[in-house]
Amino acid sequence: MPFCEECARYFAPSAMRSDGSCPQCGRVLDTPAYTAKNLDLHELADAKAPWHFKLLVVALCLYLGWRIVDLFL
Repeated sequence: MPFCEECARYFAPSAMRSDGSCPQCGRVLDTPAYTAKNLDLHELADAKAPWHFKLLVVALCLYLGWRIVDLFL
């Protein structure tokens, strides 16, 4: 997250101007990684979930399944 020394604030990339400058003082902070021109939605859609996220989903399903079974016992 870019930090502006003059304003003493952190800025989200979406809060900065399109050229990567501070919206308040105009100082160039950082070039934005993603802009409307270089954003590739197909590349982002092909990204896969990490293995530990899948493990947490499986653990959550097992836990909720057990809680449902426990309701009826």
